[in-house]
Amino acid sequence: MKIHPEILKNLKTYYTPGTRVMLIRMEDSYTTLRKGNKGTVISVDDIGTIHVQWDCGSSLGIVFGEDECEKIEE
Repeated sequence: MKIHPEILKNLKTYYTPGTRVMLIRMEDSYTTLRKGNKGTVISVDDIGTIHVQWDCGSSLGIVFGEDECEKIEE
């Protein structure tokens, strides 16, 4: 799926490396990640995947348009 350049720019600006996020929803039936898991953004790639180092040890990315997370302050 191709992401609109303006949306990609906004994602990269909003989810900068070091940003803390909380998982809202993930459409991966094989993951052990659950709603409420927290992690730290590593990067956003050119297809809009938000790469996260989860506190539980996982490094599964948030797929734009499929999964959902929210920025948190701690």
